[in-house]
Amino acid sequence: MGILVIDVGTSSVRGSIVADDGSIVAEQRISVQARTPTTGIVEIDAREIADAAVAVGSALLADTVHRADTVNQADTVNQADPVDRGARRRGADLRQTQDVSGRETTVDAVALATQRASTIVWDRATGEPVGPGIGWQDLRTAGACLALASKGLRVAPNQSATKVALLLDTYDPRRERDLCFGTVDSWLAWTLTGGEAHVTDASNAGVTGVIELDGSGWDLTALETLAIPASAMPTIVDSSGIVGLASALPGALPLAGIVGDQQGSLIGQGCLEPGAAKLTCGTGAMLDCSTGTLRPEFPVKGEAGTFPIIAWRADGTIHWGLEAIMLTAGSCVSWLRDGLGLIDDVHDTDALAGSVRDSAGVTFVPALAGLGTPLWDFGARGTLLGLSASTTKAQVVHAVLDGIAQRCADLLEAAEADAGRVIEMLHVDGGMSTNATFVQLLADATRRPVALSAAVEATTLGAAFLAGTAVGTWTSLDEAASCARPRTIVEPKRRPDRERWLIARAHAERTVPGMSALQF
Repeated sequence: MGILVIDVGTSSVRGSIVADDGSIVAEQRISVQARTPTTGIVEIDAREIADAAVAVGSALLADTVHRADTVNQADTVNQADPVDRGARRRGADLRQTQDVSGRETTVDAVALATQRASTIVWDRATGEPVGPGIGWQDLRTAGACLALASKGLRVAPNQSATKVALLLDTYDPRRERDLCFGTVDSWLAWTLTGGEAHVTDASNAGVTGVIELDGSGWDLTALETLAIPASAMPTIVDSSGIVGLASALPGALPLAGIVGDQQGSLIGQGCLEPGAAKLTCGTGAMLDCSTGTLRPEFPVKGEAGTFPIIAWRADGTIHWGLEAIMLTAGSCVSWLRDGLGLIDDVHDTDALAGSVRDSAGVTFVPALAGLGTPLWDFGARGTLLGLSASTTKAQVVHAVLDGIAQRCADLLEAAEADAGRVIEMLHVDGGMSTNATFVQLLADATRRPVALSAAVEATTLGAAFLAGTAVGTWTSLDEAASCARPRTIVEPKRRPDRERWLIARAHAERTVPGMSALQF
């Protein structure tokens, strides 16, 4: 028994089959890229995303029995797959099929895990997008957010609210058309069910900026202020529960789980109990902490700079959490390669940084696009201090990895402060979790054991656990999450100079005063 998970990130659509022991037994991935015509503008092709989702799902479901003798190696590309060829005819870049078990697997349901707040508007009758979708990173509505704040409506530019208003103003200025709004999860649910389900789960609805504070439904006052017709809004559903049949895929399996990517990672690493926390460290980093069934007391942002989130909803009950955000993490490692030319490959940083005991006094603040939690200073900029004539490349690389770890410690401290509880262990996934030197620096900076996820992207597991609970693969979410056993736990070894790093962080603040003045 297994679950097909379609996971839509910012650069790819990944399909995975998760078995009932929590292992990923097959995977396919298609590259999709956002369009960034100018600074602050991020557009997504909703049709490309939908086609890629159907392609990876169809390819995996067309051959749900995977045997070791059909694939030479776990990472071998399956060039003979007829669905692969069909996807290529549609212009998709189907990069790889993985078989990691060689055992038989049947699929019981479909689940969705998606990037959050990216905004799509489509015609209800034709099912076609009216124009490009707007990515969650898009900043073109920052001015509109500031204007709304003066009216008492607080929304951030990385939420959906002002993005859908902009799309409606562009493609239906008189509000005469019958249009649908959705985040990526809603768009895919519509696509997979052939237009039968116009829904979004509570975890995705929670980051739109137009939901009631208690998560009970859409904020009609906010919709009216933004001139968003209530008829365009999807129905908010449980994260775990059947919402329709995925008729666009072979077998028309039930679509039984929907979750935002960060919340999926929280569930996929077994962080269900209050005080359990995970850190996903990729291009940026997000720390999420479960807080239970009571909503955090602050309405929008806590004193330490975290935000309330709906972690998931099941049987009508909302489970809440907090989220702390780091704007640039792995992108700083890419900067070492692309901007400075210090490395040839991001994977080189592990051995290079590990070749020296420490950074020899060099300190790096990873604020290439500002500082998120706890300061929320969009005008802060990256800072490299303590250089001397004897500074080596390895020491600079070590300082960059340590600076990212120190910023992660910022997130942990903020989450503990706003949640009012101690986080005993940090569960970690994302691309940087494969860098052993960084992971040790992270354990040292946070003074916490770091439990590394068995799946580098635990989002997939969380979505599978939600869907599997709905269709009986597991009897409860607790039972499903018990499959999330870390591959290893890294203990802290040394105590870093946290005070020196905080002094360096202060140097990075307010580098661009006009940007620093922006508060959402």
